[in-house]
Amino acid sequence: MTNLRSGLYNAKLPPAGQRQAFRKGSVPVAVYGLGKMGLPLAAVYASVTGHVVGVDIDDDVVRTINDGECHVAKEPGLPELVSEQVERGALRATTDSVAAAHTASVHVIIVPTPLTDDREPDLAAFEAVLDSIAAGLAPGDVVVVECTVPPGTSSGLVVPHLEANSDVSRGEFGVAFCPERTSSGRALQDITESHPKIVGGVDAESTRVASLIYGEITSNEVIAVSDATTAESVKLFEGVYRDVNIALANELARARDDLGIDVREAIDAANTQPYCNIHTPGPGVGGHCIPWYPYFITSRVSDDMPLLLTAREVNDSMPSFTADTLRDEMADAGRTLDGATVAVLGVTYRPGVAETRATPAAGVIDRLNEHGATVLAVDPMLDDDVVASFGATPVSLSDLSSHTLDAVVVVTPHEEFDHIDWAAFDDLVVVDGRGTLGDIGHSVYTIGGGPRR
Repeated sequence: MTNLRSGLYNAKLPPAGQRQAFRKGSVPVAVYGLGKMGLPLAAVYASVTGHVVGVDIDDDVVRTINDGECHVAKEPGLPELVSEQVERGALRATTDSVAAAHTASVHVIIVPTPLTDDREPDLAAFEAVLDSIAAGLAPGDVVVVECTVPPGTSSGLVVPHLEANSDVSRGEFGVAFCPERTSSGRALQDITESHPKIVGGVDAESTRVASLIYGEITSNEVIAVSDATTAESVKLFEGVYRDVNIALANELARARDDLGIDVREAIDAANTQPYCNIHTPGPGVGGHCIPWYPYFITSRVSDDMPLLLTAREVNDSMPSFTADTLRDEMADAGRTLDGATVAVLGVTYRPGVAETRATPAAGVIDRLNEHGATVLAVDPMLDDDVVASFGATPVSLSDLSSHTLDAVVVVTPHEEFDHIDWAAFDDLVVVDGRGTLGDIGHSVYTIGGGPRR
């Protein structure tokens, strides 16, 4: 890697020269956070600029990356890209965030922003990164925030924090928000081409620099919005739209038995009209994004937002509804859930992703335990100790048929479950939370679809 350090904010070079400097590695980049979204982003930056240092607090993550290996599972193309960029010297990793900040002129932050117990955004990790960046900040640097934060964070926190904790005044460095719009399992594709890139800076020069940078990163359109707060809101609005829409689908699914129809079929038919796009019902909404984003907004506004909060209540209620549906189906079959052995299929919040934050499986397992069931859980993505932490006995997929089961709940349909030998079990009662089971020779109740006996 070159040791040159050239800033893009208030740069003297014309735009073409700035793009060339960025691509030739004269504008070194630091990416703070090397998780399932940060590592793909760092690898893409490295492939474009040839000069990236990734920062993470986990020694094992840093060691793995510097060995040319990839700790993020089931991300097509990422292991090869990481290996290639490390081998050519374009990407390295470190736990020393201050040292990384001293070498970089583009600082990209992509660390988690969880919620506190009071449902307030917890910016502690984010502010720790800002402290490190401030220690190495130089005139001409630009800070790009990709992780989701409450509206107003870039202008109200990042700029004053960096100015107060560095020797650089505002107007000498840039800050822009560029929301991560990436899904697990397709991160590289999403970063480089799938969606337009939204950019918004705290001033016009920050927006210009961010537009220039992401014009080199993506082959898709770069959309510059009015300011950083607008860009921050874009990501949140995307999330709350999905949360409210899923809540609508879930509320309709809960009415299935009263309506006496297959709600999923009705939704599919309704969606053939171009102005209708109802999402799919299920056992709940998980992950570190959608369940949290409404609170990023409500924490920054004075008025009540009943629609957002009601949607949260509906979606949060679905794990209990799913378990209660199994109780009712067992009762219809003349059996009881109390004392029954139930297998929960899938503990992660979505298929093929080793992520359990806000997973609906947690609520399903808790409710089944409340009903007196003996709960087993199967998840090929997770270690046994992780599964056990949710209050269920971990069982491997290969050993599942050796257990005498009374019922099954499908929470997360990993592709490995396609190979279950359902004929190995006698007289199961099954609740399918995701509508993925066909005719398996057992009584199945699909959330939104109803019973199939």
